[in-house]
Amino acid sequence: MGRRGGEQPIFSTRAHVFQIDPNTKKNWVPTSKHAVTVSYFYDSTRNVYRIISLDGSKAIINSTITPNMTFTKTSQKFGQWADSRANTVYGLGFSSEHHLSKFAEKFQEFKEAARLAKEKSQEKMELTSTPSQESAGGDIQSPLTPESINGTDDERATPEVTQNSEPRAEPTQNALPFTHSSTISKHWEAELATLKGNNAKLTAALLESTANVKQWKQQLAAYQEEAERLHKRVTELECVSSQANAVHTHKTELNQTIQELESTLKKKEEEIEGLKQEIENARELQAQRDSLTQKLQEVEIRNKDLEGQLSDLEQRLEKSQNEQEAFRNNLKTLLEILDGKIFELTELRDNLAKLIECS
Repeated sequence: MGRRGGEQPIFSTRAHVFQIDPNTKKNWVPTSKHAVTVSYFYDSTRNVYRIISLDGSKAIINSTITPNMTFTKTSQKFGQWADSRANTVYGLGFSSEHHLSKFAEKFQEFKEAARLAKEKSQEKMELTSTPSQESAGGDIQSPLTPESINGTDDERATPEVTQNSEPRAEPTQNALPFTHSSTISKHWEAELATLKGNNAKLTAALLESTANVKQWKQQLAAYQEEAERLHKRVTELECVSSQANAVHTHKTELNQTIQELESTLKKKEEEIEGLKQEIENARELQAQRDSLTQKLQEVEIRNKDLEGQLSDLEQRLEKSQNEQEAFRNNLKTLLEILDGKIFELTELRDNLAKLIECS
């Protein structure tokens, strides 16, 4: 259903639109994938207020405001109202509490305006239902039209007429010609038949209204129960949201800690690389040390061999020295003996020379 030519938008906002699940009457079903424009419209030709929202070319809200409607805030950013004519419950999720409060204020304002318009319409119906036609034979009660019984399409009111109401259409005491009186009687009979037909329609409308009221009361009780459940759920979600904020803060702190740890880990990895290099150098030094140790052991063994050889040579030298000393001593003794012998030979020579000279 599109907007009529006499309607003008009087207030607009943006919200996410939901409808109650027609099967479970408990779960919300989103009717818009994103926030859409939700507007109040006023139809000046019919004097009614409507809430309309379009998602592209599709009308996802088309709700006429009536005095018995109530807009309920179920959380800081969510509100809902029941539309008995559409047999559904609409829900709106706003971006802030301010937008929700503004929409609720406008709903209450236009609901009061709809109530005043309904009262004026009822007064007008009562005026059109009272005797207003005068004839020569007396006052005749005007017939009830379908509009006066059922109201307009958007503002149907329950007329205060009992089922057993009978029209009173009696002629005046002034005498009239018989033919004229007969014509008036036929007119009254036609009016009476019309009133009986309208009365039957009114009775059927009252019965239907009574059945609808019972159904609406049941739906309202179910909606109130669902609203209470949703309110608790929203409270839980708000608690979860606060916990989520705490988790987000903790996550941010953890991310910072992780970054610090990653930086520290990077430094440690650099230190480990340096230590690995040092270990490689140490291994090379160890290999060199092992090689030098082996060489030193070999040198020590060789040194021991040389020491043994030196000791043997020293012993041999000592023995040789002892032998030389003994040889010297022997040679010295031999020289002394030789000297004695030479002295003796010299004396003998001298003696021989003297002997030769003497002889």
